[in-house]
Amino acid sequence: MKPIRDIAALLNLSEDDWIPYGRHKAKLELSLLDRHPPRGRLCLVSAMTPTTAGEGKTTTSIGLAQGLHRLNQSVIAALREPSLGPCFG
Repeated sequence: MKPIRDIAALLNLSEDDWIPYGRHKAKLELSLLDRHPPRGRLCLVSAMTPTTAGEGKTTTSIGLAQGLHRLNQSVIAALREPSLGPCFG
């Protein structure tokens, strides 16, 4: 996994555009929307329960992002609170 600093550099983000939370995640400043209007498409992955194989939204989202990247698409995956299932039983 690449450090978030390297990912930010690939996205041409300055140090002031993001707030690091450890080595692998960060929050973005909302002011970015003023300078970089949203473009592209959004794919929302949601579900009630995981599959019988244990695959859930996080696994599906990462697989989708990797597949699109392999097709030479520009992809960013944003996961919110991944893997909370074990915390809630």
